[in-house]
Amino acid sequence: MNSKKLKTIAWIGNTFFRTGMDQLGYETTHIPIRGQQVFTWADILEKTGSAPDIVVYADRSIAPPLAGVESFPCLTVFYCIDTHIHSWYPLYAQGFDICLVSLKDHLDRLTPRLPESRLTWFPPVVMDNDVPVQMEKEWDLLFVGKVDPELTPERMLFLDQVAKLVPGLHVTQGEYRKLFPKAKVVLNIAERGDLNFRVFEALACGSCLLTPDIEHGLNDIFQDGKHLVTYKSNNALDLVEKLQGLLIDDERRKRIAKQGHDLIESEHRIIHRAKILHNLIIDMNVEKAVSDRLAAAPTLRKNFMKSIYLHWAEAINDPKLQSIYLEAAKN
Repeated sequence: MNSKKLKTIAWIGNTFFRTGMDQLGYETTHIPIRGQQVFTWADILEKTGSAPDIVVYADRSIAPPLAGVESFPCLTVFYCIDTHIHSWYPLYAQGFDICLVSLKDHLDRLTPRLPESRLTWFPPVVMDNDVPVQMEKEWDLLFVGKVDPELTPERMLFLDQVAKLVPGLHVTQGEYRKLFPKAKVVLNIAERGDLNFRVFEALACGSCLLTPDIEHGLNDIFQDGKHLVTYKSNNALDLVEKLQGLLIDDERRKRIAKQGHDLIESEHRIIHRAKILHNLIIDMNVEKAVSDRLAAAPTLRKNFMKSIYLHWAEAINDPKLQSIYLEAAKN
C-alpha cells in the first residue's frame, strides 16, 4: 500500500477540511452522521461501493461512531477535537493510524501507541465562507453563543458581570457570519479553557477579537496586540480595560482586525489544514503502519477499545447499537 497511490477517502462526520483533500487530488465520499450512528467496515463498504484507501473520522462529539476501527484494513485517521469533554478519546485514538489533535496541551494524553510523527497538533479550521463583510457597526461588544444557567453557568455569570460594566454589550445567538460584522469588537469566552473555533472564525470574518489568554497553542499562533487582544480569563475588569483601549482607537482596532485576518488567510484556511494531513501520509510508511496495527488489533482491543465498546453498549439506549458495540468488543 504505497502512500503515493492513496486516493479514495471515506469521510465520516463533520466535513471540516474535506474539500481541501479533494483539492489535493483525493476523492472523498462523505458519510454524514445523523443523530447517533455506528459504522462497521461492512457499513463503510456499503456506503462507498468499494474499499476506500483511507477512513477519516472528523469529530462529532458523540459515542464512538466507528466500531472495530482497530481492524479496518486501510489507513485510519481521527480528527480529535473534544478531548476537553470526553475522557475516553485518548483510549479510542489508539485504534487509529493517525490522530490529529485540536488542543495542543492534550497531545501527551494520546501517546501510548501512536508515534509522535503520527500524533499531530491540528488547530481549528475555518470554512471558506467565513469572510469579511462590510456592515454598519451596531454594538461596541458582541458575544454570539448559547447562554444557559444549566448548560453554561460560568459563561452566564461572567457575561452578567461584563454587562454591568459595558452598556454596549450585545449577547445573542444566530449565524455568526451575519452578526460579527455589526460589532466593533467580538468577544470570545473559552469556558473550558480551550482554543476554540470561534477564535479562528472571528478573525476569518475580519473582526477585531477580544479573547481570554488561554493555552493550547494560542500564543504559538497569534501575537497579542497584533492579531487579536487577550484578557485575563474570567476577569471582567481586565476585559473592560482592554475593550476601552480598542474602542477609543479606531485605527488600532481596524489594524488588529486586518492583521488577524491576514494571518488566517496565509496559514489557517481549509487547504492549509489539508496539506498537514497530506504531508503526514506522504512521509509515512502506510503499508507498515496498517499492517502493524492489524497485527496488534487483538491487543489494542484488549487494552484500549474493549472497555469503550462495553461502556457504550451499556450506556446507549438503542438495541441495534448495543449489539454492534458488543460484537466489536468480542471480535
